[in-house]
Amino acid sequence: MSLRVQNPPLAVALMLTATAFIAGTMVMAKSLGTDLLGPALHPLQVSHGRFLFAFAAIATAASVFRPKIANPHWGLHIGRTVFGWGGVTLMFAAVAYIPLSDATAISFLNPVFGMLLAIPLLGEHVGRWRWLAAFMALMGALILLRPGPDTFQAAGLLALGAAMIMGMELIFIKKLANREPSFQILLVNNAIGLCIATLAVLPVWVMPTMAQWGALAGLGFLMATAQACFVNAVARADASFVTPFSYVTLIFATLYDLLIFNVWPDWVSGLGALIILSGASLLAWRERRIRA
Repeated sequence: MSLRVQNPPLAVALMLTATAFIAGTMVMAKSLGTDLLGPALHPLQVSHGRFLFAFAAIATAASVFRPKIANPHWGLHIGRTVFGWGGVTLMFAAVAYIPLSDATAISFLNPVFGMLLAIPLLGEHVGRWRWLAAFMALMGALILLRPGPDTFQAAGLLALGAAMIMGMELIFIKKLANREPSFQILLVNNAIGLCIATLAVLPVWVMPTMAQWGALAGLGFLMATAQACFVNAVARADASFVTPFSYVTLIFATLYDLLIFNVWPDWVSGLGALIILSGASLLAWRERRIRA
C-alpha cells in the first residue's frame, strides 16, 4: 500500500526536476575528477563529498521538520546503500574520462541489469519483449564503448560496471518500496552511505581547494534534492509510468557537457544513446503493460 496520495502530474514534475539535478551532479563530479578546479580528486573522495554534504542537507531538514523514524529495515538499507555507493563511485570515475552523455546513456542500463538479476533473486519471469529490450540496450552500450584499437573507451567499462551495480541496488529498492516513509529512506540511506564512504576515502583523501569544497557541497546538495524528488515522484505515481521520464537526464547531461565543457556528441554517441533509450523505453512499456 502506498504511503502517498497518487498525483501523476506532480510525479512527472518531480521526476523532471530530479533529472536536471542528477545531470548537475555529473557536471560537479567531472569538474572534481579533472583539473578544472584544482588537482583532480580521487573518485572515492568525490563520492565521499557527495554523501557528506547530502547527509548534512538531509539531517538539517530532519532537525527542522523532526520526522518520526520508525523501524527501518537495516538489512535492506545496508544492501541498497553498499551497491548505491559502489555504483555512484564508478560513475564519478567514468565521467572524468568520457562525455557526460555517454556515461549517462550507459547508466540507463541499470534497469536492464535489475531485470536480469530479478530472475534468480526475486523469481521474476522475463518474456521475449523484455529479453528484446535487454538485447537492444546492451547493443547500444557496446556501440558507446567504441570497440576498436583506436577508438575503444576503456572508461566506458566503469560506467557499465556502475550500471550493473546499480541494477543490484534496484533489487533492494524494490524490496524497500512503500515499506517506509520517503524521508526516512533518504536519511538512513545517506547516513549509512556516509559511514561507508568515510572508511573508503581515508587512504586517498587530500585537502581540496576552496573551489573544490564548493563543488563538493554543490554535488551533495544537488544529489540530496534529486533523491528527494525521485523518491517522492515514485511514491505519487506508478514507477512504470514515471520512470521513463528519468531519461530526460540524457538531454540535460548533453546540454551541460556542451555549455560547460564544450563537448559535442558525435554520431556514435547519438546512435548508441538512441538504441539504449529504445531498449529502456521498451522495457518500461512492457513493465507497465504487465502491471496494467
